[in-house]
Amino acid sequence: MVSYKELGLVNTREMFAKAINGGYAIPAFNFNNMEQLQAIIKASAETKSPVILQVSKGARNYANQTLLRYMAQGAVEYAKELGWEHPQICLHLDHGDTFEVCKSCVDFGFSSVMIDGSSLPYEENIALTKKVVEYAHQYDVTVEAELGVLAGVEDDVQAEESHYTKPEEVIDFATRTGCDSLAISIGTSHGAYKFKPEQCTRDPQTGKLVPPPLAFDVLDAIMEKLPGFPIVLHGSSSVPQEYVDIINTYGGKMPDAVGIPEEQLRKAAKSAVCKINIDSDSRLAFTAAVRKVFAEKPGEFDPRKYCGPARDEMTKLYKHKIIEVLGSDGKAE
Repeated sequence: MVSYKELGLVNTREMFAKAINGGYAIPAFNFNNMEQLQAIIKASAETKSPVILQVSKGARNYANQTLLRYMAQGAVEYAKELGWEHPQICLHLDHGDTFEVCKSCVDFGFSSVMIDGSSLPYEENIALTKKVVEYAHQYDVTVEAELGVLAGVEDDVQAEESHYTKPEEVIDFATRTGCDSLAISIGTSHGAYKFKPEQCTRDPQTGKLVPPPLAFDVLDAIMEKLPGFPIVLHGSSSVPQEYVDIINTYGGKMPDAVGIPEEQLRKAAKSAVCKINIDSDSRLAFTAAVRKVFAEKPGEFDPRKYCGPARDEMTKLYKHKIIEVLGSDGKAE
């Protein structure tokens, strides 16, 4: 058993309370490798933003959970080297689908876990979530749950259609499970293809897809039922078209990739939404930078020469999200 506190990590309880009161959201960035982690910590340290390092089930399989734990511990020390005296860094399991996976992460030093029982019948979701909460809270690990289903694909998580969270269920669910935060469905979606073309309109000037707006009426109803309760948005990448264009220019094939407009995320960040998940955007930034290097320097074979520019591009992206979208800069001096 490893305590996250020994690793210098924090759970989400205090950072969420401050975010709700301050009208901003905490960035939750997924990482799978060293370059992503370096970029996240550099951006967070330079902006003094609290940050959640998210690890999916797929990332645990890819990178090894033991290595991930030590990478997170190293991230805290790296942040201090960069001048961030008191880093506020959380290590979070994204989309845990079983009690066993969540327990393993708690035991391995994660400071927060998500149990995603959203695909289960309502009562089974409650029972599974409650079981995880009871175990995690023994070690002061915070628990995120999910109610409602997001469309799209992210690692092993996939669904054809979204089902909005039912506001009439949230009080009962939060009370009976004891969860610390609740991921809801209001129209965000996993992956880089968040909406089908038929769900969108097209900008007559650019021909680019314009996605449908988020269901803020559902969010408002949920906040009315659970005032001050931490709400989470998954699938909130904006799929920056500049990266999609670079990828397509240099041999990629991503037609009609579209994400959540940043102005809608800014609006959400000012509400009880205190955690916003971003994954696909950093993958796009990484891939765009690598493709550009390979196209311009086809003889390059040193990973540092193409992963380095990718890391720089992700750092720029993360800082933009922190400052211009989520408003979390300067909140963790």
